[in-house]
Amino acid sequence: MSLSQRERQQILNTVRKRVLNNHFNAAGVNYGEWARSFDGRSSELLNADADAFERGIQDLLKELGSSHTGFYHEGLNRQLPQHVINATLGKFVQGGNQQWFFLDVFEDGPAERAGIHRGDILREVDGIKYSPPEMPPFKTGTKHVLSVSAPNGTAAREIGIEVPATKGNKNLPPILPPKSVLSRMATPGIGFLRIAWFPGAMGLGFSKSLDTAIADLKQQGCDRLIIDLRGNIGGGLGFARLASYLCPDRMPMGHSLTPKRLRRGYKREELEHVLYPNSRIGFATTLARFVVRDKSIFLLTQGLGPQPFHGKTVLLVNEWTNSAAEMVTSFAAENKLATIIGTRTAGNVLGAANLKVGSGYWLRLPVFGWYTNDGNSVEGHGVVPDLPVEVEPAELSVGIDRQLNTAIELLTSNAAGASISAAVGRPVGL
Repeated sequence: MSLSQRERQQILNTVRKRVLNNHFNAAGVNYGEWARSFDGRSSELLNADADAFERGIQDLLKELGSSHTGFYHEGLNRQLPQHVINATLGKFVQGGNQQWFFLDVFEDGPAERAGIHRGDILREVDGIKYSPPEMPPFKTGTKHVLSVSAPNGTAAREIGIEVPATKGNKNLPPILPPKSVLSRMATPGIGFLRIAWFPGAMGLGFSKSLDTAIADLKQQGCDRLIIDLRGNIGGGLGFARLASYLCPDRMPMGHSLTPKRLRRGYKREELEHVLYPNSRIGFATTLARFVVRDKSIFLLTQGLGPQPFHGKTVLLVNEWTNSAAEMVTSFAAENKLATIIGTRTAGNVLGAANLKVGSGYWLRLPVFGWYTNDGNSVEGHGVVPDLPVEVEPAELSVGIDRQLNTAIELLTSNAAGASISAAVGRPVGL
């Protein structure tokens, strides 16, 4: 892609201005030092090729030390596998070498439709070998050819994955999100609910899908519940509906802060408490209250009443559990509303916006921060599970999921109605 120096200068100026005005400074970065670093690199980037120009800006954004930052062109995007082929990768060691294996493979996504299975070892992507920590990039609107095998090296094969084209917008970068809600009965009495992401800024459509799924599970006799948030890519406010199903009453889930409020300082007790609305009219009414006011708030659950699975709920998480899913997880952990099983979550808990910066380029920036009710930040830390459980590719390849099996065993042993969180016998760590 050819860009004139004038176009590059416009992009650089806009990126710099947007960061200094809109970025949520979760890491306490010195903006003066960052701006000097940015200015020092600008002359070099004005004369770099397109790839070096993009990488240079991406490197400068990494110096901000926060999640939810990115710089990409709407037609030439490189994304994580979970955002494009609907699968995540885990690390494992084989023969003394680190390799990638398929950890989560989302239902009806490009990877699953092409024949990728959990536990498969990823050898190459488009003829290039990748191993940790180098993550293979994927693109929408592309056919990728993957070389994979079973964990023991047998069943080697090449698989072509067709990825539909998509463009970014103000709410989403150019990604192909997974199917959001899937439900079934895991065993008699134990419902299984998989949430891969929370679509929609307001989350109203997601809330309806979630209501339908939970009603169906309860009709089938669900009195214990497994909520699988492994690989969840985050999303919008629909996470508040899921959090509302974890407790009977209205409870503060946590508070969001704007960059302006963070910079000038605040007291948590002075933030307005806002109930997550359940209709477009409710959202319009709520937003109208903050038209000329700072939008830092305490967000409340909806008070959906007692549920048969209260006190008998497990959340499954892993290193690819992101953003809004971590907000739910930290809420459940802090209030001991569920037992958390799996591995530490990603620690990417900021609210982001996608901003046009010229010539088809977009800047993704965190524009608000999220803190738990007790004032803890999950950003950069993640949520530590109550019961740490790893998975192995050799077991996944034959259908053995240690994390899911642990959840079923725990819920089965407490079928009489004892609180699962109490049964674990130790506090939840954030």
